[in-house]
Amino acid sequence: MGTDIIIFIVAVLFGIFIYWRESNGNGAYRFINKIVNSKELQMNADNPKGFVYKQAFIPRLIFVVTVVLVAALVVEFLTPISVFASYYGISAFASFAAGTLLGTYLANLVIKSGKVIEAQSESLEDKFENVVEKGKEFIEDLKPKDNKVVEDTKEEIKTEPEPKANEKSARDRLKDKGLM
Repeated sequence: MGTDIIIFIVAVLFGIFIYWRESNGNGAYRFINKIVNSKELQMNADNPKGFVYKQAFIPRLIFVVTVVLVAALVVEFLTPISVFASYYGISAFASFAAGTLLGTYLANLVIKSGKVIEAQSESLEDKFENVVEKGKEFIEDLKPKDNKVVEDTKEEIKTEPEPKANEKSARDRLKDKGLM
């Protein structure tokens, strides 16, 4: 089980390497495209598509399994290691193929997220600055500005209104109406 995990991790790194390499340039894919297709069917010069870069799942799967199968056949016939003779060899083959495929998708995620972060970095900086400015304004609003205004208000509250001399009290008014 330990060797399968090691093979899987190496395969993920290999898949990341393949995807990153093809994202920088697709010379091998262009060469194969020129050999296989006629002049009318060849890809455009500005098309970035490669064997795994910007490829759908099925062509990517076929390429990865084919590369791993060719590598396994080379190991099988050129070395004394027997890849397809035991369960462990077939398990290693499957782990390497699955890990490589997973590595290509991880690299795709990292490259795309890097581009999105790069594109959004200026707007994120502006948003962060706006939030900081609004926070500063909010803190300034919370701080007491004029203690004199607060003291004047407290003095007004402390003084009770004086009753007017010619105004009758509520009791007198009720007596005048005959209600009391």
